[in-house]
Amino acid sequence: MSDADSGVDPRRRIPRTDVLLAEPRLAKAVDDLGRRLVRRAVTVAQDRARAGEIAPEAVADEAVASLPSTASSLREVLNATGVLVHTNLGRAPLSPAAVRAVTAAAGGTDVEFDLATGLRARRGQGALAALAEALPEAGGVDGVHVVNNNAAALLLCALVLAPGKEIVISRGELVEIGDSFRIPDLVTSAGARLREVGTTNRTHLADYADAIGPDTGFVLKVHPSNFRISGFTSGVPVSQLTGLGAPVVADIGSGLLRAHPRLPDEPDAASALADGAAVVTASGDKLLGGPQAGLLFGRPDLVRRLRRHPAARALRVDKLTLAALEATVRGP
Repeated sequence: MSDADSGVDPRRRIPRTDVLLAEPRLAKAVDDLGRRLVRRAVTVAQDRARAGEIAPEAVADEAVASLPSTASSLREVLNATGVLVHTNLGRAPLSPAAVRAVTAAAGGTDVEFDLATGLRARRGQGALAALAEALPEAGGVDGVHVVNNNAAALLLCALVLAPGKEIVISRGELVEIGDSFRIPDLVTSAGARLREVGTTNRTHLADYADAIGPDTGFVLKVHPSNFRISGFTSGVPVSQLTGLGAPVVADIGSGLLRAHPRLPDEPDAASALADGAAVVTASGDKLLGGPQAGLLFGRPDLVRRLRRHPAARALRVDKLTLAALEATVRGP
């Protein structure tokens, strides 16, 4: 029998690709991971054998050992950085309840369908209801909306509430977040203009009052969560800003749903709404420890406008995020 008939590469008696792909372990891997990925692993193992790095009879074992656990290039890592919600490592890890919810929602699901009536329903109504129950100050599901991250939430506010108008903000709150992403660049990209007031370290109520006028879309209050200015400083709380006549959008970033005695310095959505904020935005994964999402809470009439803007569809979350979000809020 010739080498060709025996399924061996005559150059170094290395098994041929078709023979290796028929090997039971690799054949199963083709079903699980896809033929292209497995074939690539086989080719790399064959090249190592031709280079004399492994024995020809070890090619199949080498190919199997090099296969990833999933067809995705993302790999599970151990976060030992000390930063619990690490952007480069996938932000917040999902709870077991959220993971099970994502798995259940991976196939067909009633994300935008009412099983009782057979009619189209509001998208992600379960997640919205869970958030509304966790934060009654929002006034029910009509006062809650979810987009793909907090930057998207702020962008939507600028598009809806301040197109061609001014957004009044303290100079001490013009923050830059990860990957050189700046709040001023974000809101001005929506066609709004920034009206900076105060100084880097001190802003007073009168500064805001002097700036507010017919061209004001809203006042933006940003929580500078990742830096501090200490010493000779002053700022204006939401409770005072809401008396100036313009809507106040409070970006609490990574704060809390409601105040907690162990974190007295963290802003919370419930207090901001109680103080009169028209809309509160937050980062869902930082706030709840769930999937990455942008949360919007506020006056139902304003949230309804946000939800119905054409850009809202481009910023909406998918069924997996909605499933994980609801399970995070309702679950353990």
